[in-house]
Amino acid sequence: MDGLMDKFPFKLTDEEIAKGIEAAKAEAALLKQDKDVLKLLFNCIDLTSLNTEDSSDSIRDFVEKVNELPKHFSLVPQVAAMCVYPAFASVLKSGLQDKNIGRAVVSAGFPSSQTYLDVKKLETQRAIDFGANEIDIVISVGEFLEGNYEFVGEEITAIKSVMGDAHLKVILESGALKEPNEIWTASIIAMEYGGDFIKTSTGKQQPAATFEAAFTMLSAIKSFHTETGKKIGFKPAGGISTAEDALVYYCLVKQICGDDWLNNKLFRIGASRLANNLLSDVAEIENGFRKEIKYF
Repeated sequence: MDGLMDKFPFKLTDEEIAKGIEAAKAEAALLKQDKDVLKLLFNCIDLTSLNTEDSSDSIRDFVEKVNELPKHFSLVPQVAAMCVYPAFASVLKSGLQDKNIGRAVVSAGFPSSQTYLDVKKLETQRAIDFGANEIDIVISVGEFLEGNYEFVGEEITAIKSVMGDAHLKVILESGALKEPNEIWTASIIAMEYGGDFIKTSTGKQQPAATFEAAFTMLSAIKSFHTETGKKIGFKPAGGISTAEDALVYYCLVKQICGDDWLNNKLFRIGASRLANNLLSDVAEIENGFRKEIKYF
């Protein structure tokens, strides 16, 4: 593990992070009326329902809204994926009509990751057996903070080993990592040990997604790509509800990783409220007047 971090030393300064965020905010402010960018953001959404009161019927209704979206709002593309609890993997599999929409499931003891590794593997395998093709897991944050980096990495590899061709998104729970160098280290471990995406947060802990965490994670993705040639995706999640915030993340991705990352293969946004706000924003640009849309 020491050799891994020697290969990817943390070099960012607080000043560099702050300047990068200000530049992204300035660029984002110029894109508020760019409907093509707003549509792309919509196409990068992992439309999420992770509520205690979710049921098969409520998720089925949720799926049907996604199926019907093109009939009601042809002005936007489809979302990238739907993200639900593992018990509803089969509802996505049987219900989603557009097979290009990812069937994402949180797994492995989400959101705390405080269970046995064999349980984490079994839950993941069962979700895939019932139709999931994307899995979102949380690192063992407590073990990470204790410095047990190899333990954290080997867990990721073990979970990835039962996933076949499914994509793995590794959640750092960046709000629990107090310093940028911790976020950097967690990012490198997640990528090195098998993550296809790195994701900021569960949305169950505050702070959730932040621009500071995003800047650090994206810089780690860029460094990892330079060293290995592998393109790892980025997913901010938790509390992202407005186009203004989503645009800043878009600009950070563009600024640090480049245009190759500006698609839903490498950029996702975990959100629920954002979809309605983007629908309202695009409709306002196209129609010339504001009407709040509450479709989802």
